[in-house]
Formats: sequence, C-alpha cells, structure tokens
Amino acid sequence: MLLDLTDWVIDVIDAMSYLGVALLVALENLFPPIPSEIVLPFAGVVARRGGATLPGMIAAATVGSLVGALVLYGIAAAIGPERLRAFVARHGRWFRLTLEDIERAERWFDRRAIVAVLVGRCVPLIRSLVSIPAGFRRMPLGVFVVYTVIGSLIWNTGLVTAGYVLGEEDRWRRIEDVMSWAQYVVVAGILAAIGWYVWSRFVSPEGRRRARDLGAVAPVEGPPGERSPVER
Repeated sequence: MLLDLTDWVIDVIDAMSYLGVALLVALENLFPPIPSEIVLPFAGVVARRGGATLPGMIAAATVGSLVGALVLYGIAAAIGPERLRAFVARHGRWFRLTLEDIERAERWFDRRAIVAVLVGRCVPLIRSLVSIPAGFRRMPLGVFVVYTVIGSLIWNTGLVTAGYVLGEEDRWRRIEDVMSWAQYVVVAGILAAIGWYVWSRFVSPEGRRRARDLGAVAPVEGPPGERSPVER
C-alpha cells in the first residue's frame, strides 16, 4: 500500500509540478500517511531535471504547508477552549484530567507558543499536530502564520534541496530511510510520554488516589435544561 502511495505521489508531482507539490503538502498536514519525505525530495528531483525551479518548489511546498496548517488551526479554533473545558468538566475523570490540568497546559503553551510552532514545524509527525493547540488557544493568526511559514520554510528547504543534490537513480530515496529513523525516535518519545501518563494517572499510588478524588467530585447532572457553570 505504501509503495502504491509513493508511486501516486510521484505521478502527481510529475503531472502537476508546483501545484501538485502544494496540494500534496497541504494534504500531508491533514492525512499523515502521505509521506513528506517522498513529496519534498522528489520535488527537488523534478527541479534538478529542469521541470521546475528549486526556489519555486520550495515556495510551493511552503504554501501547501501553510494552507494545511490553517485548516487544522481553524478546526481547533472553532472548537475553542470553552468546548474543551466543558468536555473535561463532564468526562475528564475517565482520563484522569481536571480543569486545573487544562489550565496548566494552556499556561505552558501560552508562554512557549512561538517556539512550539516554530520548532514543531521542523519535527516529523509533530509538524501537523502543533496547529491544534495553537488553534485551541486562538493564538493570534498573524503570529501563527509568520512562524508557521518560517518553520515550514526551514523544513521544506532542507528536504527539497537534499532531493535536488542527490538527484536521480533513486539516490534521493535515501532521505526516506533517514527520515524513517527520525520518525521512530519521535514515536518512541510519544510512546514514552503516554506510558508515563498512564503510570502517573492510572497505576501509581498517587494516580489511584487522584482517581478516588475525581470520583468524589464528579459533576452532578442538574435538572433537565439547566446548564452547568462551565457551559454558562
């Protein structure tokens, strides 16, 4: 299946050049199975062949990155912090989450929003996800756009240029192998974070005590039609 997807990506870029790269990169933000480690280096290969220019391919990829990021930002912003808080107030005890946890996370992101977006756009797998907390917190759109463009430009320039330098004869596919290892590192970090969360919130003595406390303060449903304080 992955091989078929790779062949399809190559066919799209061959046929549509700049537009194909922009569309694929935008889709990659929304549909992660589309591999940017194929899209971007092959865009460089096409530029080396003379079918496009290197700066043009980098620009097309960056436009696509921005469009995809704005879609995710817009979805998260439409949901907004109020709905997120209402969900946690009603169902957070099942995830060992409280409104205080959400407020702490919000404060952390607000202090580091620019760095999170800028660096996050250069990290495999995280590149798309960083738009979601930015949208939830409704980070100023102009600031989000500027740092999304800068981070995406760095990432795109590196991979497109690598494909341009390596050129034909499938040497550019070596980039996929390198990026696969980078993704494994990121996945390992994510799994470690999930494992720590499960241990600290569900397994450890402190986590079990927290679960009992959350059960004791679980929200009580009011009369039909009455809204909870979070929803008011």
